[in-house]
Amino acid sequence: MSEDTTQVLPGTGAPQRRRRPRWLRLLLWVGIPVVVIVVLLVVVDSAARAYAEQRVSDEIEKNLPADVKGQVTTHIGGFSVLQQYLSGTFQRVELDAPKVVANGAPLSAKLVATGVPTDFSKPISQATGTLSISQDSLNKLVQIPGATGDITLGAGTIGYDGSISLLGLPVQYTVTATPEAAGDQVLLKADKASLKTGAGNVNLDRLLQALTAQGPFPVCAAQYLPDGVQVDDIQVSPGHATVRLTASDFVMNEKFLNSKGSCS
Repeated sequence: MSEDTTQVLPGTGAPQRRRRPRWLRLLLWVGIPVVVIVVLLVVVDSAARAYAEQRVSDEIEKNLPADVKGQVTTHIGGFSVLQQYLSGTFQRVELDAPKVVANGAPLSAKLVATGVPTDFSKPISQATGTLSISQDSLNKLVQIPGATGDITLGAGTIGYDGSISLLGLPVQYTVTATPEAAGDQVLLKADKASLKTGAGNVNLDRLLQALTAQGPFPVCAAQYLPDGVQVDDIQVSPGHATVRLTASDFVMNEKFLNSKGSCS
């Protein structure tokens, strides 16, 4: 129920409206414009955020290699995009590309970058990316040197067929190995080996010993990635692999996205 702010003058019966206290008038005089300004700043910042996110997405999609297709969604973190823009650096930028096709192989990719300059010609401080890829897509994109068949993904293991000369006898085998991330390489440590039909009577222990005699088998991962990107972790489940990548001090431009690394 609202409070009556009028009173009746004695002898007249005429109502008189009470005047608001001075402090209340001052508060309204100052407070209303401040609220309006804050609302306008929020609206402008939201519009600036949407514009900046779309611009980042457009720049990346434009600079993707010719054999890579997909839409990129950008989210800029932090409280005020305008403040970050004026400082010259976005604190945190997240890129999400859930439906990328590379050389005809579908996969999904995510990237979280920190220290991202508003000037795209300057290097990004640090980035961590995640690639999620199916077994079918992996076989379209990656080949294990010496492997004679498709790669199979199991519970924490990678399987593939190969050939080795054992005591002068060519032996066709299937090996199961545990993958380990090693920067520009993925190391495959053979765990089990089995013979393919027609190989004759060969001791499996000796076969496994021959496969592991020189330690884990290195597979160059850098040749499939932009120059400077490192493999930080790899997780394998039946039919699927998730690879975590890292990079630092790189410029996200056409040259970088179209480059390929190498293994020493």
